[in-house]
Order: sequence, then structure tokens, then C-alpha cells
Amino acid sequence: MDADKNLSRAGENLRPGVQKYVDAARKAAEERDRYIREVVKKWKFDTIAVHGLYSVQEALEKNQGSIIEPIFMSSSQAWHDADEMEAALAYLIPGWAYSRIANPSTGYLEDTLMLLETYGSDVEARCCCTSSGMSAIFSATEPLLAMEPQQTGPWNFVSSRQIYGGTYMLFDVRHPQMGAECRWVDDAADLDEWESRIDVNTSFLFGELPSNPGQTFFDIKAVADIAHKHDIPLIVDSTIATPALLRPFEHGADIVVHSVTKTMTSSGFGIAGAVIAKKPLHYRSVPWEGQEDYASYLKLLPNRDFGPNLSPFHAILTLNDLRTLRSKVSRMSHSAMQVARFLEEHPKVEKVEYLGLNSHPLHDLASRYMWLVDSEYDEVYGGRINRYGHLLSFLMKDGHEQARNVINNLQRIWRATDLGRIKSIANIPSISTHQQQGEESRQAAGIPPNLIRLCVGAEHPMDIIDDLDQALEKA
Repeated sequence: MDADKNLSRAGENLRPGVQKYVDAARKAAEERDRYIREVVKKWKFDTIAVHGLYSVQEALEKNQGSIIEPIFMSSSQAWHDADEMEAALAYLIPGWAYSRIANPSTGYLEDTLMLLETYGSDVEARCCCTSSGMSAIFSATEPLLAMEPQQTGPWNFVSSRQIYGGTYMLFDVRHPQMGAECRWVDDAADLDEWESRIDVNTSFLFGELPSNPGQTFFDIKAVADIAHKHDIPLIVDSTIATPALLRPFEHGADIVVHSVTKTMTSSGFGIAGAVIAKKPLHYRSVPWEGQEDYASYLKLLPNRDFGPNLSPFHAILTLNDLRTLRSKVSRMSHSAMQVARFLEEHPKVEKVEYLGLNSHPLHDLASRYMWLVDSEYDEVYGGRINRYGHLLSFLMKDGHEQARNVINNLQRIWRATDLGRIKSIANIPSISTHQQQGEESRQAAGIPPNLIRLCVGAEHPMDIIDDLDQALEKA
């Protein structure tokens, strides 16, 4: 770790020219913090989603008045002189240096995601964007398993079994190849099961809310309390909910990860991931360099060397999709509820998994946490309302072949493995997103072969229902 100790240079006696840049950067950081605290934190969610930290002043002074954040399609950054170069490459002042490490366009997206995830709270956090959701999950977890454990034996970590198939493979195959053991929680709502998996070498807890595709949920605050009792962080994948419906930091989570590719980039144009981490993270498994600012540590050190950070082009594509996040999530969630109710009454459907249905065993628990942000200020809703997301799944009564027939009969709903699109998409997880997981693991995770995953888009819900109706009748 000696090679990373440039992060501690702030206490050294610096060259006068270097110190000049450090002092100017400190003043700029204080002004940024003041602007966030006194101005941005007073905005509503939609205003933050539209503007982030990109201001009229910055547009006029730096970007020729462009009202939209510019794409910096350059591989590297130039410096005024050697002193500024030294200060920046020692990470004593902000800079982007090289687009594998950082880029101003990516920075606009990171600021916005950080503000949305911490909305309505006094939590301080930072964000590191990555090239995909899987690179975000790897980035967030790998450093927590890289240090020597304090006790005899390798690190282990504890995860809910109901997670995205790619995450399952990372945890069940790739991390164990590097020497870490994943301990699965079969029933995420069972707090005793979480507790029973933890020992002195447990590095972190991980869960996905709501889970994909099975719509499981757990008590975030209670699981966070368990993690903190053992001096380890809780990581939550909040891809399906987005901060429009759920902000895990409010309930004790320490790190939030997203496949930003999904609901946040609903157009389907961009691929991105994000790690948003609280400041600080003083836990035994967190490398000392990252304890004060874990997200910035990931961006500037491990990800500098691994190279998974986001391209500026995809950052701006995502940023433009984010501006209408709340209204899109509300619309798609409302439609998903109507679709779920239709499916629940259909004679060929065995069961519908959707947290918004009163029949779902975790409905009451999810209702404590999943709320449409700022709905109490919207005259359309007339008060605070629950929303449960765009993702649902349903099981066919006559098994896997009938599920295939339904998928084959769809005419307007797209057959694809994607989710969170503005267009409705369906697939069969056992032969697509969770195929490599294996039959035994799928059974343990509650993903039977007759399960169809449906991601409801922004079409009129009656048109979605009509397509499902004709597909079911022909099956």
C-alpha cells in the first residue's frame, strides 16, 4: 500500500507554487460546500435532477453559456505549470488528469447522483461512476475483501440470495476465486438468518431492494443495525427503486450501488454504474485510504488501476435521462400496479410477485420504505403516496413451456434481458438473466422455470394489458 500514500501528502511542506494551488482548491471546495448547503439542499428532488450542480455561473464563465452540461471528449487534461501538475497528480487538488481516472462530464453525473441519493437527509456522500452496474458492484466490494483480515482465515461476506444473476455469479464464482467466501441468506426478511451468517472475518452485508426478479424485500434499518453492531458496512443495490422511491442512506445503509443503465437511463442509450458512499466509513474492513471518502478513493486509486470508470459520452446521455426520473418512475410504477392486478385475476397465472399487491407477504414491509419522493408537494397526488417500481414477475400455471409460449406470443412487449426501459420488456429469467446460476441455485433464490419477468414501460397501461391478454389467451 506504500504506492498509494500520496493521499497523505496534505500534511507535508509543499513547494510554494504547489501550495498556491492547494490553497485555491481549498477555497473552491469551501464555496462548493456552501453552495450545496445553502442553495442546492433547499431544492426539491425534480430541481436537483434537472440541474445538479451545473449553474448559470459555470455555464457563462467556463462553457460559453451552454445550458446543457458539455461532453468533454478528451482523453487528458492540460496544466498551467509543473506545480499544478504535481498538486493534481498527488490528489491534493481536484482535477481529472486522464479520462480513465475522471472527466468533467462524468463529474456532473456523479454530483447529481450523490445529491439525489442524499436528498432530504443530512448524510454527506460522494459518488464514483463506472462503466456498468456490474463494474460498480465489483468496485464497491473488491477493496473490502483485499485487506488482510484481523482474525485467522480469509474474508467472507453475507448477501441475500435474491439478487441479479450477474451479481450472483460475481459473488458465487469470481470473489471465491480470489479467496473470499459468500454466505447466502435465503430469506432476506429473516433478521436472525442475517445475524447467524456473520463472524469475525465478515467484511460486509449486501442486499438488493426490491430484488430482481423475485420482488423480495428486507428491513433496511434492522439489517443496517446488525451490520454496524459487527463493525461492517451494509451495501444496498437500489437499481429497481432508484432514489425516486427509496434512499437507503436514510435508513442506515453505508454504500448504495446502481446499474444506472436501467431505470435511470430509461432511454436505453447509455450504459453506466454508480457507487455512492457515505462519508466517512470507519469500519474494520474498509482500507484506511478510503475511510474518509470511499467513493473518491475508488475512483482515484483502485479504479485508476483497474480502469472501469465511465466514458463522458455515456455520462451525458445518462444525465439527460435523469432529469425526468421522478415522473417516469411514478408513471411506470402506476402502470405496473394496474398490470399486476390484471395478471393476478387471470386464470392462467399461478402467482404474481409485485410488492404493491396487498397479497404479497412483504407488502407491509415494503410500504414502510417505498414512497414517491415529494409526492406530498404534488397536487396531482394530494399527499404522500407509495410507489413500488416498474418490475414485476408472474408464474404460469402450466409450467415452463407455457411461459415460453406467452413470451413468443407477445407483439408489443419486447423480448429482451434489459429492464427499466421506457418500453415494456419481458423475459424468462431461468433461460436468460439467471441461466448461468444453475437450477439448484435458482430454486434456492425462488426463480422457477415458469416465472416471467416483466418490466413495465411508459406506454398506456391498457395497451400493455391488451398485449399480455392476447399472449396469455394463445398460450
